[in-house]
Amino acid sequence: MAFDIKKIIEDIIAKIKGDKDIGEKFQKDPTKTVEGLIGVDLPEDQINAVVEGVKAKINLDGLKDKLGGLFG
Repeated sequence: MAFDIKKIIEDIIAKIKGDKDIGEKFQKDPTKTVEGLIGVDLPEDQINAVVEGVKAKINLDGLKDKLGGLFG
């Protein structure tokens, strides 16, 4: 089964934008949060790619400031 990591990242970013609690959970334990949000057990290298992609997108989108400094 193939996964569209870019789509997974976009979906997670949308969830973080819509729910401050998810943003807080992601900050505390990004891997566990991603696993819980996608509901699929991906190999560790793919989970890490998603986590890093979400972190990069958060920085690019300026979400850090919008989420009240949760990420830095």
